[in-house]
Amino acid sequence: MSTTEQTTAVPWTGTIPNSAQPRRPLRIGMAVALGILLVTGPYMGVNAVLLPARVAEIDPEGKASALAVIAAVSMVIATIANIVIGALSDLTRSRWGRRAPWMIGGSIGTALTLAAVPFVDTIGGLITLWCVLQLSLNAAIAPIIAVISDRVAPQHRGTISSIYSLGFSAGIYGGQIVGAQFLNAGSLGFFVLAGLILLAGPVCAILMREPSSLDMPKRSLDRRALLHSFALPARGARDYYLALIGKLLIVGAKFAISGYLLYILTDYMLLGGDDTARYISLVSLCLMLTAFGMGAIAGPISDKIKRRRLPVVIAAGLIAIGAILPFFNASPWALIAYALIAGIGMGMFNSVDQALNIEVLPDPDTAAKDLGILNLANTGGQVLGPIVAAAAIAVAGYQGIFVLACALAVLGAIPILLIRSVR
Repeated sequence: MSTTEQTTAVPWTGTIPNSAQPRRPLRIGMAVALGILLVTGPYMGVNAVLLPARVAEIDPEGKASALAVIAAVSMVIATIANIVIGALSDLTRSRWGRRAPWMIGGSIGTALTLAAVPFVDTIGGLITLWCVLQLSLNAAIAPIIAVISDRVAPQHRGTISSIYSLGFSAGIYGGQIVGAQFLNAGSLGFFVLAGLILLAGPVCAILMREPSSLDMPKRSLDRRALLHSFALPARGARDYYLALIGKLLIVGAKFAISGYLLYILTDYMLLGGDDTARYISLVSLCLMLTAFGMGAIAGPISDKIKRRRLPVVIAAGLIAIGAILPFFNASPWALIAYALIAGIGMGMFNSVDQALNIEVLPDPDTAAKDLGILNLANTGGQVLGPIVAAAAIAVAGYQGIFVLACALAVLGAIPILLIRSVR
């Protein structure tokens, strides 16, 4: 009998000690990696490429402001969705487990929403649709991340987080590459990416074989239980909130640039349509390959040296260095240099940060809800970056984005350094 079979044959208590899992649960790592790849890839292909292009078609004069409004409204909905859906996932009791039903439902809802985007021709309609998308998107993402807390022992979390980060990096950057191929055929791109995201929940659920949660203690939904399940963590949560703030700022630094990559190339570097598509693909490829390379080794090294904070701080520094380079030169090579340097930092960050997040959780029984709140730093950073980038553009032009991204990364390292409970 395999180690994974041994750990899933016993009643599921919400976490696994080191003694019960001597070997790495690689199948679970593969499940969460493929799941997050199939969720984030299509989403980023739309969010970073096809959505800005659609906004530019509808409102060419006010495209930057319109994109920022969509991002702001999305952040509010994502905040609510992460907390509520994470808590409902923790409370779910079914023969298919706590997480699988939400993964499947979320991927179906997100696919249907993406497929509807080409039929919307107003900014108001896009805002409404993007709110619906954030609900379903976070219904898929929050449970996938919680699986690492549920079913991976602490001694393996760096490695499994590293595997997870490979899927995440492939999705974030590979999605932009795929999206760029449909820059001149937007409707087809939305349909293709919707089809891919439809696979996310079922593929992840089948691979991870989540055990039934029917034997887990059921909670009566009285006032106290509701507060415990849905409220923000209060006790022993200092490091938890430091990790949240640091993550939000570092992710915001990443997406301040990627959220406006299309406009940076067309309006700041003055490239034409064919060159723009080529450089979006090239920048995304560089980000993906460097993130892949570092992501594959950073997690296991973190497990070996038993340190989480140091790799995350180094990662923030690399992102800051890469982000400032295009400030000095409005040439595509500066973006390539950014992609190579910041990509290494992003790979390190993606692989180790998730392990750090799990180790600062105040209560493993509410892991999905608490990780959902931490995941707000991902979804929130994806919308915070474009919002503050829009303000930077208004004040200092497109050059302001790069100064802003550098500053966010540096500021994000400070809360991570202040964490006490994790080395």
